[in-house]
Amino acid sequence: MEGAGRLNCWGFSPARDLLTTGPVRQEGEVNVLMVGGADPRHILKTISSLKDTDSLHIWLIENSMEVVARQLLLLFLSLTPQESMGLHEKTEVFLELFGNSEIRRQTEETLRHAASCLSLSVSDTLETASHACLDTTLLKFKERDELVRIFKQWIQPPSSSSSSGCSAPVPITKAWEGRVRKHLGTRYDSRKGCFDWDLTMKLHQRGCGVINKQQYVGWRERGSAFQMREGVYNVDNSTLLSTRVFTHRGDKVAVRGYWGDIVSSPYLSFGIESDDKSLLQTQNGTHIKTAQDISYANVQALFQSLSCRGSCPATAQPDTEETQAAPTAQPETHHKSIKINDLMRLNGISVTFLPMDSLSKLPEKQKYSQFFNIIYFSASMVHQLSPALRQTVASSAVLVLELARYVLDLTKEQEQGFAEKVVDMAKEAGFEPWREAQTDDLYATFTLQRE
Repeated sequence: MEGAGRLNCWGFSPARDLLTTGPVRQEGEVNVLMVGGADPRHILKTISSLKDTDSLHIWLIENSMEVVARQLLLLFLSLTPQESMGLHEKTEVFLELFGNSEIRRQTEETLRHAASCLSLSVSDTLETASHACLDTTLLKFKERDELVRIFKQWIQPPSSSSSSGCSAPVPITKAWEGRVRKHLGTRYDSRKGCFDWDLTMKLHQRGCGVINKQQYVGWRERGSAFQMREGVYNVDNSTLLSTRVFTHRGDKVAVRGYWGDIVSSPYLSFGIESDDKSLLQTQNGTHIKTAQDISYANVQALFQSLSCRGSCPATAQPDTEETQAAPTAQPETHHKSIKINDLMRLNGISVTFLPMDSLSKLPEKQKYSQFFNIIYFSASMVHQLSPALRQTVASSAVLVLELARYVLDLTKEQEQGFAEKVVDMAKEAGFEPWREAQTDDLYATFTLQRE
């Protein structure tokens, strides 16, 4: 599917509070296995609904280390305390790095600093995680090495003179244009009409009326979804770039480019639903707010929830007298000095990254026997669901499977066929559909089959 791409830079469905997806709300100590999250939308949404008495442990498996690196980066930004980066600035930087092909120079500086901190954390932390929500200690050594390599490319993007074995890098705008040309083929010259058709006849018809035509077409053209201020967005977002190996005349050639979604848009994750219904109001049949507005409001609200749950470690707080005597640092410079140990600590919450090939090995380990209360699969990784996984789930476990409603490359018949296939796979794995679940065509929810 050329439009959806080979690398999931964001999800194909809106954020969900995973604790409330089943017959009853999961409470107390909850273990969640997330297979193919692609971005931290479900993590942030689930954390925002936690009670003080709840504890949440998320175990994350992705199919690419580039996706793991982006997950770590977006979590790092989410956990940056407001004293170091203001709420407005943090929200803007998060969305820029999340869904823009090009970013501002200030955002690039933030990216480089975060990548430097994460690189040190991954390489220096062997047994005990430096932060509970950025736990990479269970990854294989070669996976950690790969993460460090990716972070170094973010800090210092490869140049045309580098000897990495890759072809000369191209600007992300050129890489984006190449993908669009290949996807549309002979329709490229009339691409504006193609973009409008995908928006009005597919996304809008499937309930995404808040996605604004001007913003969507702009994203389809250049790959930038979030431009919230009159800034200059002219620096490549290196977090969206990755390497694919092609065979050319019998030789393998590594090509660095953009291999993610160019059709559905990053608006799906945070921008098409909201708990604040005033954001979804219409006037004369037209939405007052756009998907960009809603994304901003939702992400900002999620960050506020994190701040309420989190606390800054004592080691990050300087002496009281020095604090009173020192002039107040401006957020623009202050956040560039933040380290992993300065991030907010979320009480009772952890995020642990598991090796990419660990899904088939979990049932073999006693630690994970009847362990998970919730298991989530993305549409791109649901093919890895197997009957052996049943050994890892608790008796009241819930299985949540993302459907393909917003994978626009699929026809209605293919989308329906995918949903039916998902149900068959879940039944074969020992689950049964939860009858009372609302059929919103976004997720399929299952509980364990009763003997």
